[in-house]
Amino acid sequence: MAHDTAIEIETTENQDLWNGGQGPFKASYGKLMMWYFLLSDAFTFAGFLIAYGALRFSMNAWPVPDFVFSTTPFGGEGLPLIFVTFMTFVLIVSSVTALRAVQEGHMENQNGVIKWMVATLIGGGIFLGCQAWEWNNLMNVEGVSIYNNPFSSSLEDGKYLTLDEAVALNPSLQRKTMDVSVHGHDGAHTTEKLPYLYDAKKDVKYFEKFTHHFFHRHSADDATTSVKTGTAFKSGDSYLVTYNEGEYFPAAYSTVNENNKVELKAEAMGPRSFGTLFFFITGFHGFHVLSGLIMLLIITINTWSGFYKPRKNGHEMVEKVGLYWHFVDLVWVFVFLAFYLI
Repeated sequence: MAHDTAIEIETTENQDLWNGGQGPFKASYGKLMMWYFLLSDAFTFAGFLIAYGALRFSMNAWPVPDFVFSTTPFGGEGLPLIFVTFMTFVLIVSSVTALRAVQEGHMENQNGVIKWMVATLIGGGIFLGCQAWEWNNLMNVEGVSIYNNPFSSSLEDGKYLTLDEAVALNPSLQRKTMDVSVHGHDGAHTTEKLPYLYDAKKDVKYFEKFTHHFFHRHSADDATTSVKTGTAFKSGDSYLVTYNEGEYFPAAYSTVNENNKVELKAEAMGPRSFGTLFFFITGFHGFHVLSGLIMLLIITINTWSGFYKPRKNGHEMVEKVGLYWHFVDLVWVFVFLAFYLI
């Protein structure tokens, strides 16, 4: 009889082990699946950043972040990493507001959840708007694209110069302008003055600005020259564009020789892979931010309508999207390190 009772107890215990319903780490199915997704996404970003690092350190010359990312909206120049630092700060603050929304959700405070979710939406929107401005500036002002990169890093000691700085350091250089007939996409013709420095000894012309369009020179010695350009540098930017033997070389730099005289040198285009990797990886991250904003908006609207209140689960959907948003912020830290600091 006692033997039968022992068997019955053991059978009951075994059945309890296989009944299920005990979530691992006390996490719901939804949160566990979110963690699985974030883990797989982390591997994806890791692969992209490792590829970037492998290419970055396999090349002798690479754009200097302090120089590439030195402009800000409203005409700010020569402010290395100021704008991207602001972007990073905004994104980190939005992670804090997302955490506050989760806390309010655990307390079933519907109004508190809405308030902090809206703050998170604003922060994410500001970050995405800043990234759009940075892309526009790099493509339309600086001339960076997936197949063209005017930025490199000088292989000799020196600094980037404007035309005025070059003339001040070396008065033997002559500052000239050239009448240029610009052919717009709409077929209209306009004329503008193209400033450049002329070194008679080397017969080299150093240009500070050129446009997106086809143009023909009016000067007699250049009457047959027709050049298609791909970048538009603004007057006063801290670099030169050199033109020599029919070719453009962005980003000239200066060196000081033994006689303490400035020598201008043309620096070749930077590695093409810089623009490709930058736009792809930051664009992939930006897509995650956009996806997160859409989810935040939907969950905020559902919270406002009272959709989650009857569930009495601490607004778990807010916590799930909060996990995703924290992940997006964490990934940006590594992207920031790779592109803007190294």
